[in-house]
Parts: sequence; structure tokens; C-alpha cells
Amino acid sequence: MFFEYPYLLWLLAVPALLILRYVWIEWKDRRAHLRVSALDQWEAGGRSVLEIVRHIPFALRIAALCLLIVAIARPRSSSQVEKVDTEGIDIIFAMDVSTSMLARDFTPDRLSAAKDIAIEFIAQRPSDRMGIVVFAGESYTQCPLTTDRATLINLMKEVQTDLIEDGTAIGNGLATAVARMKDSDAKSRVVILLTDGVNNMGEIDPAMATEIAKTYGIRVYTIGVGANGEAPYPVQTPWGIELRKLPVEIDEPLLKEIADGTGGRYFRATDNTKLSEIYAEIGKMEKTRTTVDSFPVYKDLFSGYALAALICLALEVLLGAILRRTPVC
Repeated sequence: MFFEYPYLLWLLAVPALLILRYVWIEWKDRRAHLRVSALDQWEAGGRSVLEIVRHIPFALRIAALCLLIVAIARPRSSSQVEKVDTEGIDIIFAMDVSTSMLARDFTPDRLSAAKDIAIEFIAQRPSDRMGIVVFAGESYTQCPLTTDRATLINLMKEVQTDLIEDGTAIGNGLATAVARMKDSDAKSRVVILLTDGVNNMGEIDPAMATEIAKTYGIRVYTIGVGANGEAPYPVQTPWGIELRKLPVEIDEPLLKEIADGTGGRYFRATDNTKLSEIYAEIGKMEKTRTTVDSFPVYKDLFSGYALAALICLALEVLLGAILRRTPVC
């Protein structure tokens, strides 16, 4: 046990002085005030119970004062050690931000749905480090690995199209994600790669990026986003934006190859609900928990001492009232 404010324990000198004062007054009161020829009769009577009990209220008051001083010094215990479960997982979201992600087969569109569901996933995993990589015709890091959930969610909300060259460079996106976590010492490292198209740009071949991820022991979950058949795409026309039905083209064999080559898994999301279920399934698979000893748990003992002081004061009041009503014989 230790005290947060140990210097307050000097106040224990106050009850010590009160005890000395009480003893001094008692000694003065016990001095003889009546002259008698012999003490035999007085000594034969002995000391009454009342004479002894009358000191108890003072003792209770001093005990209460001592307990209160100890309480305000904030006694704490660090004898317990808390067992904490930690995930030990680093996760990078590699998100396609090509203009095709604005298709309306999701609500309100593919990119918005992907962002909203990813934010829900982030909020459910407070122990993991996460980051964001975006790619279209090229790729860049939107947010490095972090445990700052507020910053991560805000940067996820800011993900949008038209900031980089359009296209679908899956190899570049995966390679950038791998580069962001290759030096990580996390127990498990995961990339969630989400795209709705076919690799048609980039300096890095997806097969090479897959081999790099495999070399570093990084597992890749790939998600193909898009309805089956056709989907409504917003198209700019001289009369404004129109929705046109265009065929959905996703290179599923490539995405399966990336996932299988790194020990991950490929998923196909055809609507918001399916995408949400996919993230939930990934969350269940990535539950490599380990139990570790954390720092000691500091238990505050203030309440116990304060309660004991209150009990002492209550007993003093009760006993004092009884003694005042007891006739002196």
C-alpha cells in the first residue's frame, strides 16, 4: 500500500496532541480535592464500569480523525495485476477510388458504402492498429498505421475519387499497403483490398505484389465490389449527369489468386448488406488474441477508511447519548 498524498500524514500529529491534552486533563481532574483520614473504603470500591466506558467516545473520536486523515492521503494498493487481452493485429484498408466506384448499385454508391462499412469495422476493433491506402491509376497512403480512431475515421471519410489519375492499379495499391506494414512487429498483419474493376494500370504487377506480401507474411483479403450483370453508372453528358446501365467487370480470378497466394480469402459483395457481412466475417477470422500482464492495477482504498471513520463517529454519538442518560451512582 502507498499514499498518493503522503505529506498529509503529518496531520496525524493533531490526534496525538489531542490525546496528550486529554490525558493531562484527566490527570488534573483525578487529583485529590477532599481530605480524608484513610483511603481503604475508596480503594475497596474499585473503579466502576462507567468510569472506564466514559473514555470510549473520545477514543472513537480520535480513531475517526485518524481514519479521515489516512483517507484524504489517498491510500492505494497495487498488489493486483490485471490480465489484458490484446489483438496484436495491424490492418491496412487498400481501397479502389477509381470513378467506377461511384456506381449506384450500392447505397448511395460503392465508395460511400465501402467507407461507411469500413468505419463500422474500425469502431468495433479498438485494440488494432489500422491504416488506409487508396489507389486508382496510382496509389498513395491516406493514413499510416495508427490507433487514433478519431483521426483514422476522419481520414476514411475524406477518401474520394478524382484526386489521382483514374484507372485501376491493383498491383500498386497492394504494394503500397505492404510497404506500410512490412516493418511492423504485430502478431498478425492483414490487408483488406477492395476493388470493383480489372487491373489496367500501374508499374507493379499484381502477381509481384502478391509475392512481396507473401514474403512478409502479410495476409490479403480481397473484396470484389459490384452487382451481378449490369449496374447504373453516373455519366457526364451535355445535359448533366445521367445514370446508364453498364456491365460490371471484376477480375475475380486475379483477386482469388492474390487471396489464395497470401493465405487470405476472396469475397464478392453485391450490395451493402453483403459487404457488411463480409467485414463481419473478416473480423471473426482475425481474432488472434493473446493474454498478457499489464501494469499493476491501482486500487483506491479511500472509501474503506472513510466508511470506518463514519462508523466510529456514529458509535461515538450513540455511546455519548447513552452515557448522558445513565445516572451517576
